[in-house]
Amino acid sequence: MRAARLISLVLLLQARETMTAAELSRELEVSERTVYRDVLALSAAGVPVYADRGRAGGYRLLGGYRTRLTGLTRDEAEALFLAGLPGPAGDLGLAEAVASAELKVLAALPPSLRDAPARTGRRFHLDVPGWFRDATPPRWLSELARAVWRDGVVELRYRRGDREVTRRVEPYGLVLKSGTWYLVGRVGEAMRTYRVDRVLHVAADPATFARDDGFDLGGYWREQAGAFLRGMLAERVTVRVSPTGLRRLRFLADTPFAYEEAVAALGAPDGQGWAVTRLPVESVEVAYAQLLGLGPEVEVLEPAELRARLVDAAARSAALYGVSGSR
Repeated sequence: MRAARLISLVLLLQARETMTAAELSRELEVSERTVYRDVLALSAAGVPVYADRGRAGGYRLLGGYRTRLTGLTRDEAEALFLAGLPGPAGDLGLAEAVASAELKVLAALPPSLRDAPARTGRRFHLDVPGWFRDATPPRWLSELARAVWRDGVVELRYRRGDREVTRRVEPYGLVLKSGTWYLVGRVGEAMRTYRVDRVLHVAADPATFARDDGFDLGGYWREQAGAFLRGMLAERVTVRVSPTGLRRLRFLADTPFAYEEAVAALGAPDGQGWAVTRLPVESVEVAYAQLLGLGPEVEVLEPAELRARLVDAAARSAALYGVSGSR
């Protein structure tokens, strides 16, 4: 445990040049006293750690000291090469950079770990696009990625429904979700999200923008994705469902959110275990297709339109199988 922490301390100083004991203690999740002891241990082992005194002081490494990657465990080395598997990096135009970085890391590894990329490649393959989806990267993805890296302003021509719109965007980041790339950028004072495969043209502006360092791309995406799902499921249907139907509903509902809301709204079960609940759905049409899959394990109570359609479907199914009346 301590050996790993000492390596982490050296790597932190390599990356950030100068850090105070307080900063190191926060990063390493240890006390400042432990940081002092670790620095002494590194100095005794020949690592040139130097302490600058004063308000702007801190610890740093002398003479451009760099450590080789001899402290990596096998799990860490293999995880490192797993992160570089072909796919999204290639879509972003970074395939050559990733390959070059892997060669440099490989050269720095001790001989006992140089089989890490081969072991990883034989055991894992990431196929990011969803089924029945074109795996070709969107036309303007690489251009947008370059703009994201350099904080460069772009002008987008974008297809929205049956019309085209043009927006001046400050591109904050790119998100890959279920095989689809999205651009997150600031337009005026608001953040907006655009599907990259609907971008018709990108014109790079020589201007750059001042990025808000407090912006959390992952947090923004999670919030927007949740809001999108809730907005999409704008209608509610009231159903009476059996215990078996409720279990199957998990696999038929639009999203986990829809199923969870239906469970939360579940009323008290009757003597046969059936209970009434309200299910969030995108539309009556979508609900019809979903609830058909539950067959006799669900009864629609409202809306009347949906109930009538399922009654008709049940009658047509009975006629198809030569069944009339009740048993």
